[in-house]
Amino acid sequence: MTTKERYAGVIDWFQANRPIAETELHYRNPFELLVAVILSAQCTDKRINMVTPALFEAYPTAEAMSKATAEEIFHYIKSVTFPNNKAKSLVGMANALVDLHGGAVPSDMESLVKLPGVGRKTANVILSVIFEKAAMAVDTHVFRVSNRIGLTKDSPGPLVTEKTLVKHIPEHLLGKAHHWLILHGRYVCTARAPKCMECGIRTYCKYYEQATKGKKA
Repeated sequence: MTTKERYAGVIDWFQANRPIAETELHYRNPFELLVAVILSAQCTDKRINMVTPALFEAYPTAEAMSKATAEEIFHYIKSVTFPNNKAKSLVGMANALVDLHGGAVPSDMESLVKLPGVGRKTANVILSVIFEKAAMAVDTHVFRVSNRIGLTKDSPGPLVTEKTLVKHIPEHLLGKAHHWLILHGRYVCTARAPKCMECGIRTYCKYYEQATKGKKA
């Protein structure tokens, strides 16, 4: 199977079977999504959705959060991973938004990655979800699933994975494809025990092909 055929098969299946694919993080505006994505690093969306309602009520804007201390933020997010570091990042991010962008979330990669706590993955999420730009955010699920399926060939890191996916996936589908791969990795192509027999794209999966080669023989 060629790379082109693999991509075509995977994309066609997702378009037919997962026409709606969106973030599972709860948010009402760009600032809330930015906060939620920063908090979601190495943590589940379910956990983030449990802590953000109270956090957003206390600090509904960048201006409000910029006036808080890291210790005050910690009180609201102590049940997430790395709460001390994330509390400091949120305060720093809020101050940067106020000082550099009038409290608004910027719409370009260069400005976003200069914000405390914001890396390329987080920036790409904001660009694709909020600003509907052609961006591919690569988190642990996207990285794992892309390599496992064979969309990328033993990619050494997220940036190479991102560039490969952007090269092969139609621009207008990049944002949705990000969520396709995340949700597939979260619920089907899980890290320790992929549910291959429940997987609709196993026909196009390099991992499944190799796993069943011996059995077919």
